[in-house]
Amino acid sequence: MPDIAKKSAGALLDTESVLFNAKEPFTYTSGKQGPAYVDCRRPISFPNERTILMDFAADLIRRDCGPIDYIAGGETAGIPYAAFIAERLNLPMLYVRKKPKGFGRMAQIEGCMEQEGKRVLLVEDLQRDGGSKKLFVDVLRNAGAIVEHAFVVFHYGVYPASEKNMTDMNLSLHALTTWWDILAVAKEEKRFDTETLRAVEIFLNNPDEWKKEHHEA
Repeated sequence: MPDIAKKSAGALLDTESVLFNAKEPFTYTSGKQGPAYVDCRRPISFPNERTILMDFAADLIRRDCGPIDYIAGGETAGIPYAAFIAERLNLPMLYVRKKPKGFGRMAQIEGCMEQEGKRVLLVEDLQRDGGSKKLFVDVLRNAGAIVEHAFVVFHYGVYPASEKNMTDMNLSLHALTTWWDILAVAKEEKRFDTETLRAVEIFLNNPDEWKKEHHEA
């Protein structure tokens, strides 16, 4: 896993899917700011790095997830990754909508899962605290699926709520890499200046401390 984590981190850095900027921090969906940003939708446009990531994903899933009958992507960012993984594992694919389609069959699960009791792996691009996965997990379980595992390309790995949410949902999370792996590779390969790397490390350890230092600066 350390080798997978390191090479996956390198692939995200190579595709500029991860950005560090301490002087002009990024604004997140929550409205808060920080010096680190990840966009895990971006790698799908880079065939070489995408192949690296998805080959690793298939290996990890084979090793750690036990028997799987279906791969299910969460709308929307999980859908392409679910497709890539399902192809490699030669498994049927589903995708789960956030809301039921407003016409036709009114489906919330797209694809074909003909029987209950099938083991389904939920796939998304990343996980911050994992709260958003509950919607997809509930939809699949209500349809009779057994959902015990979730896969993401990138796990923040800095929020305690992530582990709690996984426990509450009886879900095991599998990820290729985390912020700590990204930071380690960025340091080792000197991808950013020392000041930027220090700011990111402070932020990952304690966002409030980073915010205080940033504003004082």
